[in-house]
Order: sequence, then structure tokens, then C-alpha cells
Amino acid sequence: MKIGLIYSFNTIKTSKNAEKIKKAFGKDFDVEMVNAEEIDENTFLSFDNMVLGVPTWFDGELPNYWDEFMPAIEQLKLKGKKVALFGLGDQVGYPENFVDAIGLLAIALEDRGAQVIGLISPEGYTFERSVALRDGKFLGLALDIENQAALTDERIKTWVEQLKKEF
Repeated sequence: MKIGLIYSFNTIKTSKNAEKIKKAFGKDFDVEMVNAEEIDENTFLSFDNMVLGVPTWFDGELPNYWDEFMPAIEQLKLKGKKVALFGLGDQVGYPENFVDAIGLLAIALEDRGAQVIGLISPEGYTFERSVALRDGKFLGLALDIENQAALTDERIKTWVEQLKKEF
């Protein structure tokens, strides 16, 4: 199975965790890493299964490369596409918008017909509010390497095992 793993190659923390995600998929899955800063509509549409990396910037914003691609996303037909999201955030420094970017991107993708998979429980996290939270679940894998770095590897491993079943 081919999966597009799309994230910014220029973000050190997201890149490091994208590498861990690719490794966790193992050899049974063909994971192609794609730079989100160079993505175009044709490349994006070439994948039926995607994992998107989206750190939350500032006070709950999308990174500029995803924000700049948003007008293209809003024009795409994504029915039949399965998308999993992972994002980095700081639940202590920004508890009122922890991993909001996951939610912002998930909503835009769902509005175009994509199926968002890989939802996880917020158990073990401490925050006030998040756009990424819906019906008691995060709309993707929330990583807080600033405050919970020791939990990251296990969270990735568990999440990828879940994705293997959902893709």
C-alpha cells in the first residue's frame, strides 16, 4: 500500500517525528515522503492514503506552507481519500489552542470529501481547548515534545498500528 507522508522537510521537530512514523510503518507499506512546502495539486491527488504533518504555529495557526496551500485544497475533490494527521503543539505554553492546526486542516479536508482517520483519545494530555478535539477525540496524533517527549515514541508506535488497520 502506498502512503504519502507530507510534511515540511524544513521543520526539524516535525521532520524527526515523520521519520519515526515512516519507520513504524515498516516494509509492508510504501511510504513516500513529500515536502509540503513544494506540494502541488497533482502530487497531493496522486495519493489515496496520506499522513500529513502539521505543527501548530503561534496562537493556533497553520504553518505558512499549509496556509498557502489551503486555497488549492478548497478546490479539490477528495472523496475516497483517507487522511491521517499528526501535529506538534505545546499544551503548557499554549493550552488554549493545543494542536489547533490538526483541527483546521482536518476540517478543510473533510469539507472536500476526505475521510480523516487516526483519531485518538485526549487522555494523558492537559490543555484548556483545542480545535483538533471533536466528540471526545483528537482528529489526529497530538505530539508535545516540549513537555511529554518521553511519550512520543510509544504514541507514534500505537498510532501507526491503528493506521495500518484503518488505511
